[in-house]
Amino acid sequence: MNTTVKGIAAATGLAMSLAAGAQVPAKAAGVPADYPNKPLRFVVGLAAGGATDIMARLIGQKLAQPLGQSVIIDNRAGAAGSIAGAITARAAADGYTMLAVSSSFAINPSLYDLQFDSVKDFTGVAQFAQAPFLLVVHPGLGTATVKDLVALAKSKPGVLNFSSGGHGGSGHLAGEMFKTMTQIDVSHVPFRGGAPALTGVVAGQVQFTFSAIVAGLQQWRNNRVRALGVTSNKRSLAAPEVPTIAEAGVPGYEVMTWYGLLAPAGTPRGIVNKLNGAINEIVRLPDVTEKFLADGAEPVGKTPDEYSKYLAYEVGRFQKLVKEIGLKTEKISR
Repeated sequence: MNTTVKGIAAATGLAMSLAAGAQVPAKAAGVPADYPNKPLRFVVGLAAGGATDIMARLIGQKLAQPLGQSVIIDNRAGAAGSIAGAITARAAADGYTMLAVSSSFAINPSLYDLQFDSVKDFTGVAQFAQAPFLLVVHPGLGTATVKDLVALAKSKPGVLNFSSGGHGGSGHLAGEMFKTMTQIDVSHVPFRGGAPALTGVVAGQVQFTFSAIVAGLQQWRNNRVRALGVTSNKRSLAAPEVPTIAEAGVPGYEVMTWYGLLAPAGTPRGIVNKLNGAINEIVRLPDVTEKFLADGAEPVGKTPDEYSKYLAYEVGRFQKLVKEIGLKTEKISR
């Protein structure tokens, strides 16, 4: 680990320790004396190897020690994660089956017919980490700031394009939210994945994109794109020199990729608190923080109530956005 990452990890760990220390009781009340007495299961709605799966495996592996039980990762890919969601929503609310999710879980209710309610059928356990997108433009576009890009788009309505890793994904909706909040007329060009979407900007096929921050920073530092802003509400530890889009001219703008764990509604609060306390300790471990930072993510230490409220907020605002822009997508029913 290089000196910069060590310093960031130490600072982040200290800050989270001070912030979360008073929130998590040393011993959660209302937990059965023998909990847990068998392995836990994290259901993941994506195939092995993706970011959500990697996060779930990292947290699950670290949980084994404080809980004294292993964590089984159950990959149930398909139907935009709705198969995994339905399995978990119908599982016994006993603290043994949980759902590992990313921010796409909050978008899916706007796009698909689900057999569960993404808010009412779950309770927040813990949010692991969050990462911003990086707004990058082709260097030949002649824009050095977010305000420059907005001004250019307004001077040439319908001319500029932005790419994303797929229709209805987080990167797409980050662009649509930017478009709506700045009132610009630009077109969306979906690619098959975030990497091709970023390559499209490098090649000049499209003018800008909201890239995963690590990939975008690599291209920026190689002078292949120009970075204009991050989508978080505060500057990223991975690139503190890049302003937030909100401070660069679009007040209130924020879109994050985040990862967390949900339990079936009705799971005893004592169990939820116990898991939350253990996970919040895990995300502050230096080696875990280092892994997060390597992917441009930062650890999060929300309480269960804070995470549940945040999930409801995310679901609501994406439903509003999708309705406002009239996004059309194929519905699924599983």
